[in-house]
Amino acid sequence: MKKIAAILIVALGFTSTTIAQEHRKEKLEETLTVDQQTELAVKKMTLKLDLTASQQEKIKPLLAEQITERKAAKAKRKEMRKKKQKPSSDEHYKMMTAKLDKQIAFKSEMKHILDTQQYDRFEKMSNRKMQRIKKKMHKKGDKHRKMEHDENK
Repeated sequence: MKKIAAILIVALGFTSTTIAQEHRKEKLEETLTVDQQTELAVKKMTLKLDLTASQQEKIKPLLAEQITERKAAKAKRKEMRKKKQKPSSDEHYKMMTAKLDKQIAFKSEMKHILDTQQYDRFEKMSNRKMQRIKKKMHKKGDKHRKMEHDENK
């Protein structure tokens, strides 16, 4: 019985630490400027892909644009959430199309900047990141659906 209690306490500790770290990371991203976020992203990419100085300079404006657009989209979603509005199917389609077009353009630019080995690593990194995001969104969706279900009772 004591062992089970100890295991539960340790598991609870890990869970709360992980959640707190995620919230701190989100808060940090909100307080950093676009330039600071860009600089950090370029440095992380440099470490993972062994970028040259010229590659860093070419990637920096791409990432800055991407971060700016992401912040604007997040602010727009936040505003719509405050007003309790949802985009119409037409608006949703336009947003998704624009998002995918930007992703295609970004990928194309990265393909021109990086060599083949770097681009392969970049692709793997991107795929892993997307998997983590999907997993996180799935978990959030489960929590949201559970809350809605509890409210309807």
